[in-house]
Amino acid sequence: MSPSLAEPAFPDDDGEAYPELARALGDETAVAAVLPDVRVFVPVVALLGDVPADGDKEADMAAVLMTGADGRQALLTFSSVDAMRAWNPEARPVPVWGRDAARAALDEGASALLVDLGSPGFTVVEISAG
Repeated sequence: MSPSLAEPAFPDDDGEAYPELARALGDETAVAAVLPDVRVFVPVVALLGDVPADGDKEADMAAVLMTGADGRQALLTFSSVDAMRAWNPEARPVPVWGRDAARAALDEGASALLVDLGSPGFTVVEISAG
């Protein structure tokens, strides 16, 4: 049974990086090994839509996919709320298991997770359906 809104998936989460992920950052193999079983944050940002005639702005919320020079896409993830806020203080943190972030990335056609973009421990983790 999945948690409901009344039962958050990470009830005692303080937003800090899981220690095993923090130790692995910077090493793709090590991050890939621990990622399925640690909580990460997927940033969600507002995308402004059209402004209707009544003047009220419309906005959609979306996770952030980045496209590399080679055309491949990657989903942004962060090890902690602080790392995410250093990247974009306006982004909203959505806590998910690393394996679920990878699954969501694949569903969106991405082939990698970018973990802690903009930080010294920035790590690219290639993912595949297999």
